[in-house]
Amino acid sequence: MEAKPTNEAQGEMTFIEHLKELRQRLVYCLVALGLCFVALFVFANDLYGYVSEPLRALLPEGATMIATDVTSPFFAPFRLALFFSLVISMPFILFHVWRFMAPGLYKNEKRFAVPMFGFSVLLFYAGMAFAYYVVFRLLFGFFLTVGPDSVVPMTDISSYLNFVLKILIAFGLAFQIPIATLLLLRAGLVEAKTLARKRPYIFIGCFVCGMLITPPDIFSQAFVAVPMWVLFELGLILHRIMEKKPAAENDNQAAEDDPNTADNSQAQSRSTTASSRAMKEKLSRPSFAKQPGKIRSKKAPKGTTSDKKRTQTKKGSPGKKPPRKPKKDA
Repeated sequence: MEAKPTNEAQGEMTFIEHLKELRQRLVYCLVALGLCFVALFVFANDLYGYVSEPLRALLPEGATMIATDVTSPFFAPFRLALFFSLVISMPFILFHVWRFMAPGLYKNEKRFAVPMFGFSVLLFYAGMAFAYYVVFRLLFGFFLTVGPDSVVPMTDISSYLNFVLKILIAFGLAFQIPIATLLLLRAGLVEAKTLARKRPYIFIGCFVCGMLITPPDIFSQAFVAVPMWVLFELGLILHRIMEKKPAAENDNQAAEDDPNTADNSQAQSRSTTASSRAMKEKLSRPSFAKQPGKIRSKKAPKGTTSDKKRTQTKKGSPGKKPPRKPKKDA
């Protein structure tokens, strides 16, 4: 008896095998995260000094940052090193997420997902860079100048770290709006014209999101909401650029994904070409219209009914008597 093919031979995996692969991917991600954390923890104090530079550069003379908790000098740099180790290992983590999801996707979905993963990471880094180099200096410059002259700002290092991490994550997520817009439009959940008509509501929604993910001040909300709206417009522009690609490319991708459909389409195209050729040949043949006195009939062989009919027509029909000649008077 022949052995039945297993799921591995068929290219399929059982639920337990999927769980094993997921565990393996998670182990790889945790190892990468741990290696990055060990490398950054050595420079944790220097890293905290670099992150706190936008605030320390604006403090008045004699003012410094303080630690109101006993464990703050250790846990503040520790948390910052852990956060940046996660940020640095993000491409590696997304790569393993992609490897876990890729077997269940079609080729056209893979071609769309691979650039989206890379573009998403770059946008997250761009959002954090925008927050650090632009937003922090504007926010801290405003907050430190509007206070009373009799108050000397002395910020706690843990409070400052919580504020900075919230802003960095908020801007990193806000810069993902083009990806979210493209996913909604590509999935067919909404149309580009509908989103374009809803611009005023989306603008207000950006301010609502900025209110939820930033500290309670109008400046932080504005610095988050305006880039979100600009990135939404960027998503619409990218969708229009992608729509200009010819539809033949999508058909070729679908044919590659499903060979049975490709064979059926080829058979249909062959049948249509054959029928069109037959129609052209039929139309190209000369048509002989029936004209009176010029009807051609095939000659019948001798002894057939047609010869008898001809002789009968010459001699007269058998059922009719010949006309009598008038009698002469004697």
